[in-house]
Amino acid sequence: MSTQLRPRRSCMAVPGSNQKFIDKARTLPVDQFFLDLEDACAPLAKPGARKTIVAALNEGGWGDKLRVVRVNDWTTEWTYRDVTEVVEGAGANLDAIMLPKVQTPEQVVALDLLMTQIEKALGYEVGRIGIEAQIENALGLTNVNAIAAASPRVETIIFGPADFMASINMKSLVVGEQPPGYDVGDAYHHILMSILMAARAHGKQAIDGPYLQIKDVEGYKRVAGRSAALGFDGKWVLHPGQIEAANEAYSPSQADYDHAENILDAYEWFTSEAGGKRGAAMLGDEMIDEASRKMALVISGKGRAAGMTRGEKWAPPQD
Repeated sequence: MSTQLRPRRSCMAVPGSNQKFIDKARTLPVDQFFLDLEDACAPLAKPGARKTIVAALNEGGWGDKLRVVRVNDWTTEWTYRDVTEVVEGAGANLDAIMLPKVQTPEQVVALDLLMTQIEKALGYEVGRIGIEAQIENALGLTNVNAIAAASPRVETIIFGPADFMASINMKSLVVGEQPPGYDVGDAYHHILMSILMAARAHGKQAIDGPYLQIKDVEGYKRVAGRSAALGFDGKWVLHPGQIEAANEAYSPSQADYDHAENILDAYEWFTSEAGGKRGAAMLGDEMIDEASRKMALVISGKGRAAGMTRGEKWAPPQD
């Protein structure tokens, strides 16, 4: 089984062939980074980038950031070498492999089997390294539920907007923004919800993809706010200027976090012997019950994972 899911509010893309960017990534306050062997790495640079990535992972200095490598997709000639060289060379210092352009569950199974063979051969713990599956075209989206269930290694389902927009002939050149003429609603709502439902049905995290207008932080916040409102766990960042916006968008507000913790404390007390064994009770002007507790657990979990500290604490009423 893969490791327990951890915060991925901000997922930093780092070109695997650029040592300067790799060194910079170590210092940034992101939850996760991924060293990229795919789109950010030119074909002629990929063999050398594998060695650069292995060295960077083994050198350490990443703190508690999640360490991920994005390999090339299975339709290319590079995938198996990406996986074997990276996992053999730095498997002990790697948290997950990101597989782009996933179209069928069999592609996830193939990656799982290859990783298992390497782990067995080198004596690594089998299944510790997770898989992040990136959905980037129509076939992948139609199979997303099966993809999410394809392997216990799968930790995240990721929306890849740029390739997806091209695959469905969307009339836009601005990644993540609404296409011209789509003036009501959100053109990405069905895609995001399909990914989110598949992820939640199988206990995975849902991650939104990049916003390429890196200087438009307000635009980033707006797009991130949409997927965060639905329940997504995080979003890619391409520039340090996007990090704070991502961490804020996918964390609860202080008021919501405090309220969630108070709901949990109050519900635990009201359902106890001392609190009258009540299944429903009033917290101020709000009625809380088991459904309230479940909703509060979500907000509380996100806040705790983000390292938030609690404000004013609820206390049981005094007789």
